[in-house]
Amino acid sequence: MRELVIISGKGGTGKTSLTAAFAALAKNSVLCDADVDAADLHLLMQPEVRQRTDFMGGCKAVVNPDLCTGCGTCRDLCRFGAITELFQVDALRCEGCGVCVDFCPAAAIDFPVQRCGEWYSSDTRFGPMIHARLGIAEENSGKLVSLVRKEARQQAEQCGADLIITDGPPGIGCPVIASIGGATALVIVVEPTVSGIHDMERVVQLAAHFKVPGMVCVNKFDLNLEMTEAIEQLAAKHNISILGRVSFDPAFTRSMVEGKTLFEYGEATATWQQVQDVWTKIINSPAMNPLGIVDFKATIQ
Repeated sequence: MRELVIISGKGGTGKTSLTAAFAALAKNSVLCDADVDAADLHLLMQPEVRQRTDFMGGCKAVVNPDLCTGCGTCRDLCRFGAITELFQVDALRCEGCGVCVDFCPAAAIDFPVQRCGEWYSSDTRFGPMIHARLGIAEENSGKLVSLVRKEARQQAEQCGADLIITDGPPGIGCPVIASIGGATALVIVVEPTVSGIHDMERVVQLAAHFKVPGMVCVNKFDLNLEMTEAIEQLAAKHNISILGRVSFDPAFTRSMVEGKTLFEYGEATATWQQVQDVWTKIINSPAMNPLGIVDFKATIQ
């Protein structure tokens, strides 16, 4: 079983659109949306939820008024101003650090685990999908990402899938780290902008640190050919393979509006072939096919 994680150094590069297109090309795969802070792959996959499970992570302080003496210790120690004048906890301000719990002389503050979101096991027209939704302003997104990936692997084992296609979060923070550890390979989607190439370099360094093979795909390359060439030169400098270039195509946007992948919308275009060529390079890459099996492509396409 192999896991392909599609990531980007910044949002808006077209990562999810390409992930959906790859899902349309792949066969016998499981989809995983690890971008739990701003999940949107479900908008294109239109999943039918089979199982819904609460995600419990992190704690919030709760003052027990029957035990509270009003000494003010918690208010003095709280660095986030989460304790009101009436010695109640403002849940939006509480960071769950637990200082008030540890130092309350009357032991009047509880610290229950909170429901932070939900994760789902669903069916789509392209196969099973594991995805999640983190609550507003909730933490522990990295923990939820790890949970989603674990469930996706279990789902793949149960249905005998050869491949997990994971839509990863943008950036280089905790959720990204949680999404790439142990992955077979990464597809780094880059747009030809100054911020795009800067953030790509950070992602490349992160992938190298965790020793996960990375490959670069330049999306919307024709918006700035000079920057596209700079991206490819940077990739060559870091010995990262270039999967190819994908043109800026309004069909991507129109297909998203209709909740479809690129290959389900309209007639075949040059962009179709570009994405298909990128996919072929991915599944035949040394990272995804280390033994160079000639018919490996047939097992997942």
